[in-house]
Amino acid sequence: MTSDGQVAALSEFEIIRRYFTRRAHGAVLGVGDDAAIVRARRGWELVVTTDMLVAGRHFRADADPEKLGHKALAVNLSDLAAMGATPRWATLALALPRADARWLAAFSRGFMRLARRHGVDLIGGDTTRGPLNITVQAMGEVPAGAALRRDGARVGDDIWVSGALGDAALALSARRLSLTRGERARAGERLDVPTPRIALGEGLRGVARSAIDVSDGLIADLGHICERSRVASVVDLNRIPASAVVKRHLQRAAARQALLAGGDDYELVFTAGRARRAAIRRLSRRLRLKLTLIGSITRRRGSGTPVTVLDPAGRPIVTGRKGYEHF
Repeated sequence: MTSDGQVAALSEFEIIRRYFTRRAHGAVLGVGDDAAIVRARRGWELVVTTDMLVAGRHFRADADPEKLGHKALAVNLSDLAAMGATPRWATLALALPRADARWLAAFSRGFMRLARRHGVDLIGGDTTRGPLNITVQAMGEVPAGAALRRDGARVGDDIWVSGALGDAALALSARRLSLTRGERARAGERLDVPTPRIALGEGLRGVARSAIDVSDGLIADLGHICERSRVASVVDLNRIPASAVVKRHLQRAAARQALLAGGDDYELVFTAGRARRAAIRRLSRRLRLKLTLIGSITRRRGSGTPVTVLDPAGRPIVTGRKGYEHF
């Protein structure tokens, strides 16, 4: 090993063997062959999602590799949570500028810790030399016909959101808002180490009519539900759950933008009939997770905006950017 941690002789297969080969308890065949073999349980459907994280676009090239390993898997598990799926397997494709043993050990530690927490087997993937790029595919199971989808919202449904919104995006505006060191640390943790709401997604089977995770921003992601369900929505700004950090700065445009359109929160937004309120509150108590009723689904009228946010006086708020856009 050289002084900077680089191992010149670390081959592709040595990287896989040393850092990413673990016994796959829930797969027929895991890492080590041309492809993996998995068997879904009888009466269950397979849910598959893929996310790509690109250095300089989704994270800084000097980001903490342990936190990055966690986030690379977490954002995929969040997609499974939004579908009500139980995570089972994942694949990982890595493009690396160089084979840095310290970086790989830390990245693997963060990735594998979260995988163990949710019973996920890493069953395959790929490694190559190139600009830093991380692609994870996650697979889960859901009882046949029970998956949560974006197209199930109905007029009159309540709109709920888990946890609190805005912290992750606020971390990116820390200097502009002059956050204290403690505020930067708390917001940064939400950005770098998100919590996939797996237990909530599973608990919402048969309760929620539609769901999505907040990756691009509340307005954008709720808008996806509205578009797919052919409905509209009205949200009360005062009801949207925000942390103490966000609330402290909410009079500033950057903080309001973080709350409404910031993204990277990975909380779940879901809709359900009013008759499900008691069940949702019981679920909230069981999971010890705050679930907040923030608005309702309304009838879609023409080509109007799918999401209307009302200020404390009941007037529509005009927002600029609706959420994160890749292009």
